[in-house]
Amino acid sequence: MVGLLVLGLCAGLALGYPVAFTLGGVALLFAGAGCLLGAFDPVFLQAFPNRVFGIMGNETLLAVPLFVFMGVMLERSRLAEQLLEAVAGLFGRVRGGLVFAVIVVGALLAASTGIVGATVVAMGLISLPVMLKNGYDPRLACGSICASGTLGQIVPPSIVLVLLGDQLGNAHQQAQLKLGNYAPDAVSVGDLFAGALLPGLLLVALYLAYALWTAWRHPERAPAIGSAQRRGGLAVVRAILPPLALIVLVLGSILAGIATPTEAAGVGAAGATLFAWLAGQLDRARLAAVLRQTVLVNAMVFAILVGAALFSLVFRGFGGDDLVQALLESLPGGATGAIVAVMALMFVLGFVLDFIEIVFVVVPIVAPVLFALGVDPVWLGVMMGLNLQTSFLTPPFGFALFYLRGVAPEAVSTWQIYRGVVPFIVLQLVVLALLALWPSLATWLPRQVYG
Repeated sequence: MVGLLVLGLCAGLALGYPVAFTLGGVALLFAGAGCLLGAFDPVFLQAFPNRVFGIMGNETLLAVPLFVFMGVMLERSRLAEQLLEAVAGLFGRVRGGLVFAVIVVGALLAASTGIVGATVVAMGLISLPVMLKNGYDPRLACGSICASGTLGQIVPPSIVLVLLGDQLGNAHQQAQLKLGNYAPDAVSVGDLFAGALLPGLLLVALYLAYALWTAWRHPERAPAIGSAQRRGGLAVVRAILPPLALIVLVLGSILAGIATPTEAAGVGAAGATLFAWLAGQLDRARLAAVLRQTVLVNAMVFAILVGAALFSLVFRGFGGDDLVQALLESLPGGATGAIVAVMALMFVLGFVLDFIEIVFVVVPIVAPVLFALGVDPVWLGVMMGLNLQTSFLTPPFGFALFYLRGVAPEAVSTWQIYRGVVPFIVLQLVVLALLALWPSLATWLPRQVYG
């Protein structure tokens, strides 16, 4: 029945039904059929109201709507556009300067918004026409936009890390209780933020190094713009100050232990609104649009979370968790083999599912097994974040590629977008390999900050 349940889920998704309703609907259908056949105990469904109530009362998940609001506010208030224009004016006369600007702005937006789709679309609309007009190679331009746009997956404060932190924290607690540890150390979103900081900065540094090398070896692919309009120092400061202030307020307060991620998200949402108002970019219509988009995104997130909670209960009722545990433990290589299998599964699922579905459906099933095998939860969370980021960038189904294809000029072919992201995928795989070989890249800073 477990195999049929998974196949039913895949069939529903393939037919194009909404993910949240597919998760819940397939689970209820199979639960009903299982009850009639005597293969499913309806007692499992009695836990569903408590699960929903637990979601409603989960303080960590309150950070999601606040971070979404902050990101949408920065996008709709044109603060992100002004930032890109200012940084492009600063680097414009340098060979490859526009690529540097896109990567730097992508990192700043990732650290202040955490929304991948909005970042890719915004930079695609603003910077891609300028880069093409000034003779930049379409492959390099498209690759840098997609790669820097996906930094929001791993550079904190990332919504992916918020959701991963919540799910991994619950899974780690379950695994420790099964092992007889009734006072386990808590795994928080702040741990994941601290753990992802060094790998995220390393990835940005490698992106910049590749752009510098390309501009040096192939100047025709990334020419200097002699007519670039230089921005005054005050204009650059005004453009960079809002995202930098948000980074300090949000990430700095979390790492310093002054605020929880949820409290910091509230400060970030209020700060983004204040900066938009000070810049004269906030009116009633724009605020209404921001609130509407925030409600739509969060309705989708929490509807998927409720559907995933029901699906996981039915999956466990059919003995799916025991089956997954037996399967992972039987793989050659012990914990290493199990991690490779899980990473491969999540990478493939990233072609067809958004990170929200993967986090809510896959992580609760596989994470307790990996923790029982001795895997560090912070390291695992950062590995999963990087893995999903790589998946969303990989042709032919990477979501970032679809986002850019939707806003790119017709003169830019899909093949050029695919070829452009390949070097950046290689760089991400390098960081993944380094993180796998040296887990301290993810675990050192949380231990220094939190002990």
